[in-house]
Amino acid sequence: MTPDHEWSRSPAGRTTLPELLRGHRRAAGLTQAELASRAGVGVRTVRDLERGRSNRPQRTTVELLAGALALTGTSRAAFLAAARGAGAEPASPDVTSTALAVGGNATSAAAPADRAVALPPPVELIGRERDLTELAEMLTAERGPRLVSLVGLAGVGKTALATSVAHLVAAAHPAGVAGVLVGEGADGPDVLAASMSVLGVARLSELVALLAGRPTLLVMDAVERAPGPVAATVHRLLGALPSLRVLVTGRHPVGLPGERVWPVAPLDVPPPEAEHSGLESWPAVALFTARLAQVRREPPTPAELPALAALVRRLGGLPLAIELMAARGRLLDLTELLDRYGDRVLDLATPADAPAHPAWDAPVAFGSRTSGTDTSAAVSVAVTLRDAVAFSYRLLASDEQAALRKLAVFGNRWSVELAEEMLVDEADRDGTVAIDPVPLLDRFVELGLLSVRGTGSFRFRLLDAVRDYAVEQAAGGGELTCIRRRHAEVIARLVARTASDLIGPRLPDAVHRLDEMSSDISSSLAHAATDDPLTALRLAACLTRWWRFRGRDVVGRQWLRRLLADPRTADADPLLRGWAALGVARLAAEHGAGAEELSTARAALDTFRQAGDVTGELEARNVLGTLLISVRRQDEAREQAEALLRLAARNGRTRDLAVAQNSLAWHEIRAGDLAAARRRLAAVDRLAAESGEQRLRVLGWANRAEVARLEGWYADAIDRGRRAIAALSELGDPGRRRRVLGTVGLALAQDGRAAEATAVLTELRAGGGEALPARTVPRPRSDDSALVWGGPEAGLCALIEGNLALHRGDRELAAEWFAAAADHAGQDRRDVVEALVGLAASTADPSVLDRLDRVCVESGIRLLPQESGLLYALIAARGGPAQ
Repeated sequence: MTPDHEWSRSPAGRTTLPELLRGHRRAAGLTQAELASRAGVGVRTVRDLERGRSNRPQRTTVELLAGALALTGTSRAAFLAAARGAGAEPASPDVTSTALAVGGNATSAAAPADRAVALPPPVELIGRERDLTELAEMLTAERGPRLVSLVGLAGVGKTALATSVAHLVAAAHPAGVAGVLVGEGADGPDVLAASMSVLGVARLSELVALLAGRPTLLVMDAVERAPGPVAATVHRLLGALPSLRVLVTGRHPVGLPGERVWPVAPLDVPPPEAEHSGLESWPAVALFTARLAQVRREPPTPAELPALAALVRRLGGLPLAIELMAARGRLLDLTELLDRYGDRVLDLATPADAPAHPAWDAPVAFGSRTSGTDTSAAVSVAVTLRDAVAFSYRLLASDEQAALRKLAVFGNRWSVELAEEMLVDEADRDGTVAIDPVPLLDRFVELGLLSVRGTGSFRFRLLDAVRDYAVEQAAGGGELTCIRRRHAEVIARLVARTASDLIGPRLPDAVHRLDEMSSDISSSLAHAATDDPLTALRLAACLTRWWRFRGRDVVGRQWLRRLLADPRTADADPLLRGWAALGVARLAAEHGAGAEELSTARAALDTFRQAGDVTGELEARNVLGTLLISVRRQDEAREQAEALLRLAARNGRTRDLAVAQNSLAWHEIRAGDLAAARRRLAAVDRLAAESGEQRLRVLGWANRAEVARLEGWYADAIDRGRRAIAALSELGDPGRRRRVLGTVGLALAQDGRAAEATAVLTELRAGGGEALPARTVPRPRSDDSALVWGGPEAGLCALIEGNLALHRGDRELAAEWFAAAADHAGQDRRDVVEALVGLAASTADPSVLDRLDRVCVESGIRLLPQESGLLYALIAARGGPAQ
C-alpha cells in the first residue's frame, strides 16, 4: 500500500526469496536490524538473503524469519517454497499487491484454514476521528455502499486513512482484507490478476468459491495511475462477488454507478485570531508539533507560536506540506521557516530518496524486471507540491481550469452566489446570461480541490496549494489583473448589499458576514486603490460602520482619506464622496481626532442637504453633534441633536428619533437633570425596540447605567452596565464597550467593591493603547500594588483608581489619581468635572474650585446635588457657590 511495496520478478516470472523477504519486511515496517533481532538471526544473514548472496538458506533460518514476519497461510507457504527454489505464483509485473489484514479463519470447506497475512500497522492519524468513524460505519452497514472512493490532492492523507479504516473494519470482513497498489501503466488483466492474487486465488471462479458469500474488503491505492483498468476490474469483481466491498484511493473517483465519493480534506487550521491559546487543539498544529519533535528536542517556544499558527494556515492544513515544512525545523526556528518559505509553499519537495510513508501517495513510477537484467525497483524522484497540484489541474477541462483560476482570487470562504458573479463572462458584465456554478463546484470537490465546510452560505474554499497554483497560472497567462479587478467589483457589490443591514435587527449577521470576507475585503481594496480607485471608494464608503464596530477606525479613516484625495475620484458622484467624507469624520471621532474632521462633517452635511438626501442629512447631523461635543461646543451639539429630532419626526424615521433622544439624554446629564435623562432613555428603549434596532437599545442601557451611577444607585448601575457589556461583546463596537466597562468600574469603586473594580482596571488596561503622560502617573507606594498602567480609557482608569484610594482613606494617593484624570486631554468633560470634584474633596484646596468653575462654565455642566454636598464645606469657606 505504500511506494515501498514494489515487488520485482525473477526471469521466470516468479517472485524470488530476496524479493519476498524484502517486501514482507517493508510491509511490516521493520529495518533489517529489527527483523534480525526479532527472528534471532544475524543482521548479515538478513542482508545477504535480501541481496541474493545466500542461495540455500537453512530451513530453520527461513522458518524463524517467517515467524518474525507473522506470515501465515498461503503467504507462509509461498515464502517457504521460494526458499526451496519452487517460487511463488506470480502477480502482474505492473501492479504492486500485498495482503493487508488478518480476516480470521475460513469457515467454508473450500477456503483455506488461515488465508490472510499480517496487516501493516496503521499510521497514527491526527484530526481524522470523524472520517474514521463514518467510513467504518459505511463499510460495515448492511446496506452500505460497496464501492467507496477516498479522493483528494496528493499528500492529503488518503492512503493513511484507507489503511487505518481497513484495520478498523477487519473484524467485520471474515474472508479477509487485502490491498493492491496500482502501478503506472497497468492494464485490465494486470489489475484483475493482482486483485485475485492478494485474495489467494488465480481465477475469478476460484475466488467466487473461496469467498462463498463471506464479507471481504479489497483496498486499491493510487487508482489514478490506471483509471480505466481499475474501473473495469472493480466493475467485474463487484458483479461477480456480492459479498465484496472495495475501498479505493485516488485523485479522482472511479466513476462507477453506486460509488460513494468521500473527499479527504486537509486538517483544520486555527483562525487568524488564534496565535497563542489553544493552538494545540487544532489538528494541523498537532501534526506539525508531532513531526517537529522528530527533528528537534525543544517544543515551540511562546515566541514561535504566532509563526506556528501562520505556517499551518499558509500550508492549508495539507499533511504532506506540514511534514515537509516540519522537517526543515531541524535547522531553522519557526519564525525563520515562515520568513523563508511562507511565500514558497508550492516549492516544498520530497527528497529524491525519501522513504515511503503510508500517509503519502505522491505519484511514483514503478518499474519491473522484464528480463534477466536487474532494472531495479521504484524510480526515485523528488516531487514538489506544485507537481502534485498540477496533476489534478490537468484532469480539468479548459473551461474548468479557467473557472478555477477565477475562483482562486478568493482568499477565504465564499458562497455559490459569489462564485456565480466571479464566473460571469467578460462580454456579459451585467450577468444577463445565467451561469450555474454548482456543476463546476461539484467537479472540484470530486477531485479534492475544493473544501466545503460549515452550514452557512460561505462554506466553499479552494485548498491553499490549489489556490496558489491557480494564481500562478493566471499570472502566467496575463489574466490576473483582470481577475483581481473583477474580484474587487464583486466584493464591492457584496459590501454594498450588506451595508444596509449594519443598521437594524440584522446587524449581527451583517457584521459576521463581513468578518467572514475580511481577507477578501482587504485584498480587493488594496488592488482597487491602485487599479480602480472608484471601485475602491465605493467599497470603502460602505465599510465605515464595520470598521468602527471592529476597532479598525484608524485604518479605515486612512483608506477613506487616501481615496478621497486621489484625483481619479474627483469626479465621482457627490453623494458617494459625501458618504466617504462622513465616514472619515465618524471614524475620527472614535480615536479622538474629531477636531481635525469638523469641517469634513460640515461639508458632508451641506452635500446631503443640497441633494435632498434625508438619510444622509440625519447621519451627518448625528456625526457632527458628536464632533462638536469633542471640541467642547456643547450648545451647538445640542442644536444638531434637536434638529435631528425634528427632521426624524417630520419624516417618520423611528430609528433616528431614538438616536436623537439618546444624544439629548447626554445633554440632560450635562445640565444636571438626571430625571429628564431617564425619560429620554426610556424613549430610546421604546423607539429602538419598535425599529428592531438592538444596538441602539444596548447604548440606551449603557447610558441608563451611567445615570444610575451618578444618582448613587451603584448596584443598579453595575447590573445595567454588565448587561450592556455582554450585548456589546456580541454586537462589536469595542470603543463603546470600553466606555461602559469604565462606568461599571467607577460604580464598583464608589460602592467599595475593590476586588471587582481592580479586575475591571486589569481588563481596561489589557486593551493597550494610550497611557497617561509620565508626569501625570501617580508615584508608586510601598503599601500599594504596582501602579504601572495604561489603556484605551486612561482617564477613566485614573478616576477609578482615585475612588478606590479615597474609599481606603488614602487622600494623598487619591488626590494624585484625580489630578491625573483631570489632566488627561482625551477625557470626557463630565469625567473631568467628576475628577476635579474628587481632587477638591481630597485636598480641600480652594484653587481646585476655581478650576472646577472654569470647566463647568466652558462646558455648560452643572454639578449634581451629591457633588455639591461633597464640596459644601470647601465652597462655604471660599465664600461663593460653585457653578
